[in-house]
Amino acid sequence: MNQPENNPKPRKKSNNPVVQLEQGRVPPQALELEEAVLGALLIDNSALNQVIDILSPDAFYKDAHKKIYQSIHDLFGRSEAIDILTVSQDLRKQGFLETVGGEYYLVHLSQRVSSSAHIEYHARIIVQKHIQRELIRISSEIISDAFDESADVLDLLDKAEQSLFNVAQGNLKKNYESSQDLIHQAIARIEEISKKEGLSGIPSGFTQVDRVTSGWQRSDLIIIAARPGMGKTAFVLSMARNMAIDHNTAVAVFSLEMSSVQLITRLISSETGLSSEKLRKGNLDDHEWQQLLAKVKNLEDAPIFIDDTPALSVFDMRAKCRRLVAQHNVGIIVIDYLQLMTAGGGKSSGNREQEISTISRSLKSIAKELSVPVIALSQLSRAVETRGGSKRPLLSDLRESGAIEQDADIVSFIYRPEYYGITEWDDDGSPCEAQGEFIIAKHRNGSLENVRLKFEGHMAKFSDLDDMGGPLEPSLIESKMNSDEESGDYFGGDFSAPDPTDAF
Repeated sequence: MNQPENNPKPRKKSNNPVVQLEQGRVPPQALELEEAVLGALLIDNSALNQVIDILSPDAFYKDAHKKIYQSIHDLFGRSEAIDILTVSQDLRKQGFLETVGGEYYLVHLSQRVSSSAHIEYHARIIVQKHIQRELIRISSEIISDAFDESADVLDLLDKAEQSLFNVAQGNLKKNYESSQDLIHQAIARIEEISKKEGLSGIPSGFTQVDRVTSGWQRSDLIIIAARPGMGKTAFVLSMARNMAIDHNTAVAVFSLEMSSVQLITRLISSETGLSSEKLRKGNLDDHEWQQLLAKVKNLEDAPIFIDDTPALSVFDMRAKCRRLVAQHNVGIIVIDYLQLMTAGGGKSSGNREQEISTISRSLKSIAKELSVPVIALSQLSRAVETRGGSKRPLLSDLRESGAIEQDADIVSFIYRPEYYGITEWDDDGSPCEAQGEFIIAKHRNGSLENVRLKFEGHMAKFSDLDDMGGPLEPSLIESKMNSDEESGDYFGGDFSAPDPTDAF
């Protein structure tokens, strides 16, 4: 016996043409508040000062409101009056007046409110609705991407986090910027620089280095390379101390080689004047304990953040950097050192040179995305040791990849001839004891120079050369990185081994 089919009953056709929205969803919006804010701006010029830093045209849901606010924003930028007549004239000039509803709609907006009271509160609600819409858009993109079986899951995570970071920072991506906006930004930047005595970036604390670089610039990738024992870590720790304590700039240090406690011990040695050997052994006299406790206070309050995760991948570091910038307003990132990083994200192909290339490109990308300088330490090849003469490093000595030189905005070297048993500088014959040279071999936006610095190995500290009572002005030598000629005597054969405490 045939069983009856369990088919649903056919629905009756409705004669009602009205679309039922109970089961549908409308994007978050606040049209009434948008009208109230625009109306307040049309009747009160000063009201724009309260919302200019909060609202952008994209924050408005209705396209007509975006165009009206953009017109008001443009008038404000040209220091012109803002009212119904000027806004309607500007919209007419752009061909948008009829699109937004004509002068009648502007009059309607001005009648929506009687004053600009509570405009900031209303503006923040509009921004909240805009953020909700952005989150919905990003979530939809994430869902769509996640269904793609060929996509790398770590790339998807990175893209998702970057999109959310942009929303959280209020820096929603634009496809373009007009030359007018960029020129205004550039002029404002130049005016700001003129008040800082030519320092457009973050000061390193080394006078002559800052003179050449104008400080470390935002979005720049700076490579500091040297052979082991030359003082790479000591140099960046001295800089971190100068930037954090003297200039109140938050510094993030990613130490892949040493533990965070070892790094902070070196900083304590540099700040207190006590040798790192004494601090390691805890062999301090009473007056040295007093000296330690008295001088460590500045370092204790310094905005320095140290992460000692070993074998850190670029993917993980990018995520950590975003959080540090967002939560602690970190102004500069230091990595010690580049060759100990991994590409992560399943990008390792077994070719170390390609992996280093990926890492260097990623570091430059992080610098641009977060708009902070990124300083990465790097090892040099052994070719330096086998070369005669002064043993100054060359760009060709960068280890494992030429991409480092290509991606970096600045490539610099640290060179201490005393490490090789050389007692005099090769160019002027002056003593080189307790001195180092900061060699700027590539500078995308400036000159190439060599700057001599004072080096105190027992405290793992670099400082300006004139601090030691030497020449009043550090010697500045034109870079010879593009020259094949090298001068100076080579001390062949055996020479005394460097002091172990100098191996920083």
